[in-house]
Order: sequence, then structure tokens, then C-alpha cells
Amino acid sequence: MGDRYVLGVDIGGTKLIIGAVREDGADLVGTESTWTQAERGADDILERLAAQIRRVADALARERPGAELIGMGVGAPGALDRAKGIVYLAPNLGWRDMPLGARLREIVDVPVALENDANCAVLGECWIGAAQGVRHAIGLTIGTGVGGGIIIDGRLYHGASDCAGEIGHITIDTEGRRCGCGNYGCLEAYASGTAIALRAAEQIESGADSSLVDRVEGNLRAITAQMVYEAAEAGDVLALEVVTETARFLGAGVASLLNIFNPEAVVIVGGVTRAGPRLFVPLDREVRRRAFKPAVAACRIVPGKLLGTAGVWGAAKAFLDQQAHA
Repeated sequence: MGDRYVLGVDIGGTKLIIGAVREDGADLVGTESTWTQAERGADDILERLAAQIRRVADALARERPGAELIGMGVGAPGALDRAKGIVYLAPNLGWRDMPLGARLREIVDVPVALENDANCAVLGECWIGAAQGVRHAIGLTIGTGVGGGIIIDGRLYHGASDCAGEIGHITIDTEGRRCGCGNYGCLEAYASGTAIALRAAEQIESGADSSLVDRVEGNLRAITAQMVYEAAEAGDVLALEVVTETARFLGAGVASLLNIFNPEAVVIVGGVTRAGPRLFVPLDREVRRRAFKPAVAACRIVPGKLLGTAGVWGAAKAFLDQQAHA
């Protein structure tokens, strides 16, 4: 028989990304990516997922003759029950009590393991990415929202009810901005890609000058976090202020995590890593200012390496880990 592969499925608020991962993490085949388009409903998402999965399975059979597909790992956003394969609530997708595991088993007749999407991204980076070989790690995923994952002694920490790792909902200002979760002052309300773009637009509306206005032809709602990073790199003063302020917010959150978990590595995953040293230098400085020195000395803060595919690798690894500990 040929090598054994696992389908890794990353369901994000913005994109659906799928690939087939060899069980030793040495190969990724047939990567497929498309926009999530959550506004079109759950059935539409599942139909497009089905088409992607079939194309990846066909690519695997074509490119790796004799390969065996042994299962599917799925990273999904929101509150979920891994054992039952149910996504209880995924606000960005409009899902409630979605039997995702059962729906996906209708597409491919293989075992399915469900895991939180942010956990998957962190697990992928710890398996073959920026924190490879690390036994104690924290990961932050920064995109539409801010997610996270906690690795303790080489394994994901899920907590008492699968809710551990919701790092985006650390409170950094008790009377601060309203978050999508309904709380006030969450890290996500300041440091997500959505919040970065919003804060830049708000400052422009308050009278600040910025090249971002010309980039979006005056339509401030069209500003994206990526535009802010690019403008900062080009020397735009407002964009630089937003990126530096974001680093301070993240630094406050990361410092708390260092003091609580004492990890060997903190991995930052997502588009925010494109800000490079303009983000990571002030972030590191803020962490050093706030966290205990022994915790700082033991930890490195690094950008993720698996740009765009961390969740795919991690979803496959989540399946393998769940099978190993079943």
C-alpha cells in the first residue's frame, strides 16, 4: 500500500482552504482555496466544500498513486463539541447547532475529527512550522477576529468544555470598545484585522491625514488591515501609529499569557505578520515591560511560517492526535 494521507479542512470566516497531508507531515497535496461567502448560507458553504474535497481527493489519487485517505480533520470557528462533531455557535458563519461532522461524512466516507480553527493553526505551527518541536506554546491567530490555542506538554489544551484558548476575549480595557462577542474591551476589538482597519478609518474621520484615503478613493469602509500594513511600510504616519498601538495591545495580552502559562514560544499567525518588525519590535518591547523576567527569558515571540496553510496542517494533525488518543 502507498502512503497514508489525511484531508485537512480549514473553515475560516473569510476563506475555505483544503489539502491532503501525509501522516508524517512531510507532504501537502492538492491545496484548494475559495472565499467562504458566509452570507450565502450553510448549504452553499457545504456544497463548495464538497466540490473542493472531491478535487483534492482526485488530485491525491492522480499525483500520489496508491495513497490511502484515512480520515479528515476539520478546523471550524466558534463553540463546538469535538466528540459529537457539532458546531454549536459560529457567529461569523451564521451557524447554530451545525452537525458538521455528519454532513462532511456524507461527502467522503472516512472518519472525521472536529477541532477549533484557531487551535488547528497553532497546532500546525507547532507540528512543522515556526514552533516545531516546542512542548509548551501559545498561539494567536489574527484575522477577521483574534483566536488562539494553547499547547501544554505537546498537546492542545481544551479545558473543561472545549472553550480554552479564546485569547481574543481577554479583557484589556474594562470600559473599552464593544466586541462582537457582546463584551467590552476584548483584545479582538482592538487587534483583529477588522479592528485595525476600523481604528485607522476612525482616526481619518477625526481629521488625521493619511495616504490611505487615496488608496480607497475616499471610501473609508474599503480600508483593510493589509492596506494599513502596506501604508506603514511606506512611512505613512497614521498607519505607523495604528500598527504600533496594535503592538501595544497585543503585548499586554501576550504578557499576561506568559505570566500564566510560561510558554517556550508564542506564535503569531495571520495577515498581521506582514507588518514585520514594525509590529514585532514594539510588541516584544511591551511584553518585556509587562511580563515577569524569567517568563520573558524562556520565551520567543515569532511569526508563523505556514502562511495560509497553518490551519490545513493543523486540522490534519488534530485528526491524527484524536485517533491516537481515542
